[in-house]
Amino acid sequence: MTAAGGLISLLVGTVLLRLTLTGTYARYVRLGMGPPLAIAGAAVIVLGLVTLLHAFRHTNPVDAHDHRGGNRVGWLLLAPIAALLLVAPPTLGSYGVGRGAEVDIRSGGSVLDRLEPGAAPIPMTLLEFGQRAVDQDGVSFNGATVQLTGFVAGAEKGGFRLARYQIACCAADAAPVVLRVVGTGAGPARDRWVTVTGTFQPGGGEMPELAATNVVEIPAPLDPYE
Repeated sequence: MTAAGGLISLLVGTVLLRLTLTGTYARYVRLGMGPPLAIAGAAVIVLGLVTLLHAFRHTNPVDAHDHRGGNRVGWLLLAPIAALLLVAPPTLGSYGVGRGAEVDIRSGGSVLDRLEPGAAPIPMTLLEFGQRAVDQDGVSFNGATVQLTGFVAGAEKGGFRLARYQIACCAADAAPVVLRVVGTGAGPARDRWVTVTGTFQPGGGEMPELAATNVVEIPAPLDPYE
């Protein structure tokens, strides 16, 4: 590898460590993958340092002159990697909702146990809410009040769409779960994170509905995925 290759490795490892130490990596992969990423980052930094030392000790002026164009291309690769040290891309948001595959909430087919209504709302994921909504027309909700957390994916008449992505390992395989929140008026701005309290609203059609009794804006969670 050339000096450019060693510096690229050094920067890539530094980016990995930065994303891990700041917790920003959770925007792109599962929350528990921090330690392996930190180890990988440290290993790539060591590889970059070794490569740089080797390149500087074995510099050949003739070869450097002959392959001048190739080296310039290698150095150009540093720009986007260096940019990641300054600005980390945001987590997936409303732009991707409706532009790709969505989670099939009808898969499975098992009958879900009925919820037991109580004084406090029952926290649940958007995926579970959707599955309960299509299971025997939402009979398993049993009138219970539930609490969901997600981001605003767009306005709807009398409410808004609430969404959250499901991922298997990383943002590359992310697919959104979307439902309709009604009874709130215009609702918060697009891409704002909210916690919504309410009850299942029958008759929503293809998109499950939640009749909201309370909507609270919150900071984006550390783990944005379900």
